[in-house]
Amino acid sequence: MPPLPRLVVITDWRLPRARLLTALERALEAGPEVAVQHRHPEASGRLFLEEARLLAEVCRGRALFVNGRLEVALLVGAHLHLPASGPSPRDVRPFLSPDRLVSVAVHDAREAEGAVGADLALVSPVFAPGSKPGDTRDTLGPHGFRGLAERLPCPALALGGMTPERAREVPGAWGVAVISAVLEAEDPRAAARALLDARA
Repeated sequence: MPPLPRLVVITDWRLPRARLLTALERALEAGPEVAVQHRHPEASGRLFLEEARLLAEVCRGRALFVNGRLEVALLVGAHLHLPASGPSPRDVRPFLSPDRLVSVAVHDAREAEGAVGADLALVSPVFAPGSKPGDTRDTLGPHGFRGLAERLPCPALALGGMTPERAREVPGAWGVAVISAVLEAEDPRAAARALLDARA
């Protein structure tokens, strides 16, 4: 089983493609604990695969998770991230090789209890997400995060409005997952390193 990432940088394809890929390249320079998650729910199947192939080149053997599309994960040799509304880890595990990780999205206790078989959970929203200003969901806060993390059968990453300062406040987190905190940073490598150091 490959090592679990402590920082997952989730793609935002609203950014210009060149800017996004450059930011991801820089973030990956922060160390082997950094992984990328390919998320683009509005993309057609063909575009999503094209983007996944670009990301596989950027990652060059480093951990890449594909959001929700098993066939694309298989085609590019990536790990798989399952949205809360998707199949369960037990559903997809038979189709993946033993060296592929499965992460899941978790927002509440029911989803935490359904994470059996996952290697990693992205628990959100801990704080108000910087990349989703219109998000009206109640935030978990550090205490709510800990309550869900304790129910999980796997390590948990904190997602939603994460900064190095907030990362230090979240008890029981294996690491963090972010979008804008790294992708929109002036120096994505330094931003990624600061987030990793906050959980060291």
